[in-house]
Amino acid sequence: MSIKNTYFDLIDQTYYFPQEGFDLKEDYLTFHGLSLKYLIQKYGTPFKLVYLPRIGQQIKKARNLFNRSIKKHKYKGKYIYCYCTKCSHFAHVIKTALKENVHLETSSAFDIDLIWKLYQDQHLNHSKIIVHNGYKTNSYLNKIIELQDEGFKNTITVLDSKNELLRLSAELKKRKRTAKIGIRMAIDEAPKSAYYTSRLGIRSSDILEFYNKEIKKNKYVELKMLHFFVDSGIKDNLYYWGEFQKAMKLFVELKKLCPSLKAINLGGGFPIRNNLGFEYDYENIINEIVKSISSFCAEAGVEEPDIFTEFGKYTVGESGAIIFSVLEQKQQNDAELWYMIDNSLMNTIPDAWSIFEKFILLPVNKWSQPYTRVNIGGISCDHSDYYNSEDLNQQIHLPTYSDKDKEPLYIGFFHTGAYQDSISGYGGIKHCLIPAPKMVVVDRDEKGNFVDTVYRNEQTVEEMLEILGYDKGQDNSVVQK
Repeated sequence: MSIKNTYFDLIDQTYYFPQEGFDLKEDYLTFHGLSLKYLIQKYGTPFKLVYLPRIGQQIKKARNLFNRSIKKHKYKGKYIYCYCTKCSHFAHVIKTALKENVHLETSSAFDIDLIWKLYQDQHLNHSKIIVHNGYKTNSYLNKIIELQDEGFKNTITVLDSKNELLRLSAELKKRKRTAKIGIRMAIDEAPKSAYYTSRLGIRSSDILEFYNKEIKKNKYVELKMLHFFVDSGIKDNLYYWGEFQKAMKLFVELKKLCPSLKAINLGGGFPIRNNLGFEYDYENIINEIVKSISSFCAEAGVEEPDIFTEFGKYTVGESGAIIFSVLEQKQQNDAELWYMIDNSLMNTIPDAWSIFEKFILLPVNKWSQPYTRVNIGGISCDHSDYYNSEDLNQQIHLPTYSDKDKEPLYIGFFHTGAYQDSISGYGGIKHCLIPAPKMVVVDRDEKGNFVDTVYRNEQTVEEMLEILGYDKGQDNSVVQK
């Protein structure tokens, strides 16, 4: 009896496979039914893939689960889904989310210009709720007020510090206007954090006094929302539920003082699948959230609030993938085999090396080959340009291949749709001047057929040299005195 040791056997014996989003067709991996072989043959590698239909699927899933739970518990508040633009600012991403009637959350002054552009192009209207988070520079505050001046009546400016209220009130007084505001509660960080209390938000012990002294009689603002954000996201652990309970205790006390307080904002999103063995009971967590809010309010005798969520990574993370070719294999010692790929991991998935984020890593082809333990290396000259952590004993397993094979080994990192382009900066100047890969956007037409287009080709030498000041029309000579 022969021992099964192909890569397919490894995956089949370790996980449930095929599973949502991943399957094999003629020994080639597919992503949501999309042939990666077809895209590789058409566009070459490396390329970034954005599969737009996944965005709508994620929004519908969360919204349906919250609305079902609200109905189940006879909850009187509404559920409001916001998309965090900072996760991916690309037009094709935000426009896809807006088709699902989401509301938006902004983080900086330039985000407001993005809102204006979407409005001018008729992708949103004045009724849209815009939640303004982040530190409020004077420019940011002025742009928020200008949005209100032009008819956006449902903006909520979430105060990150007490000082922001002073500056906001002064501007509103000058313009003889009023504004809806929220308060961000500073949470205690997870036990292993480098600091104890978040720098973001206002100390929870100060909020009631702050309301009584600075907000209650302020005729320019109306408090509508309490916001709390747990950086690690909504997880079923003691830390999250502890912070959740603190927020709810503060909410009901604040609600007794402030009748206009109508919303609780559960900042911090749902996790996404970062390995094939991922398990998360979304339905149970949502039920627990709705039931708990209802219980806190009933016990305190206050009205149940509208529930806001700000899902960014959850919305767009699972829509993204990056496909590479393996250029060479290097056996550096008896135990370490390196697969060198045709771009830089530091440039394309910066979360992997900066915060050790995991992504789903799978080969596109050669699933019937034996597997071996490897490290993935990028082509930059930096020591940190590698990826070698996975669920299988903290090692990566990929198919073996021969340098004489007609077809190279192709590999993909999946669920990379959130933050990677924002952090690395799409285009621009990359480490070692390695160009940003082409980006391929895939959608489905009205008949359900795949439609793939190139959003932008691979960055050119000329584009990078122009940014660096080497363009033909510029004199970069050094004048010696």
